[in-house]
Amino acid sequence: MTNHFNVHHKADTVGVITVEGVEAGQELTGWIMETDETVKLKALDPIPIGHKIALGDIKSGDTVVKYGHDVGKAVADVGKGHHVHVHNMKTKRW
Repeated sequence: MTNHFNVHHKADTVGVITVEGVEAGQELTGWIMETDETVKLKALDPIPIGHKIALGDIKSGDTVVKYGHDVGKAVADVGKGHHVHVHNMKTKRW
């Protein structure tokens, strides 16, 4: 079974794509490292390797959590399965 994305902590709101060529409509398998669980999720956008996928609905203004840490805030609503990157998430540093 192919692992398409990794989630480091159960509380993370995004997973990191680990394969090339993820297309919209593709069924993905992810691994939650903290609990050694696998999860299924449908990608609703093409997502490049190393980019993030929303594990659930994220509202504008919500904190985005990756690796168990605050990595920024959503600047637009992001639905489950959508691409999370600079177009809908910004750092809180500036």
